[in-house]
Amino acid sequence: MCDDEALGPMAPASFIEGNFMQALRRETQGRVRGKASVYRILSACYYEPEESFLEEDVFGQLERALSDLGTEWAADAKTMETCFRSSSVEDLRIDYTRLFLGPFDIRARPYGSIYLDSGNMVMGDSTMAVLALYREGGFRVAEEFTEMPDHVAVELEFLYLMNARRGEPDVDVIERERLERLERMLLEEHLGRWIVPFTESVKRGAHTDFYRKLADLTQCFVLHEVREPAPASVP
Repeated sequence: MCDDEALGPMAPASFIEGNFMQALRRETQGRVRGKASVYRILSACYYEPEESFLEEDVFGQLERALSDLGTEWAADAKTMETCFRSSSVEDLRIDYTRLFLGPFDIRARPYGSIYLDSGNMVMGDSTMAVLALYREGGFRVAEEFTEMPDHVAVELEFLYLMNARRGEPDVDVIERERLERLERMLLEEHLGRWIVPFTESVKRGAHTDFYRKLADLTQCFVLHEVREPAPASVP
């Protein structure tokens, strides 16, 4: 039975709106923090595999982040852990080298310019555009980093940083909109355009189930974010 007394006096519209906006803000911040976690872990998985992936519960973190986002891929993170455990780290490193490093027959070159610029050349126009995007976001590629700036791990890390900043409670609406714009540009003009041919090459060339599953999850998540409409800004 409804207890009308418990409702109290009619709340002012501003109070209702304030509570609603606070809840919406918390939901938005929770979503971008979840996306940040997914991008951070996917980025880490495109570096050389280490035992620390298991020690630091990387795949458990990924599973929880995907679950919190309400995606259908949380179980895939658990499968990734199973696949990682089923191969020795040495076998994973051999597969990693064959796929991404070569030196002779690189199965899945992890650089955007290979897929976006003519001639299969690295450091092309698209790479310069990515560097400009990083600078606009306030970041630069570390001098000790020996890979190309449009490496898949770096572009995923940039998406992590944009979302991590957007999820901070003291970021104002103007800065959130700027960070959202940079994220959309990276997704729509760069990573979202080459993620499919890259991950399909990984799946064809991989000898371990781990890298096949990683490629599949990366493709699904990035394409989902490319297609996801930008959220309305919450002041």
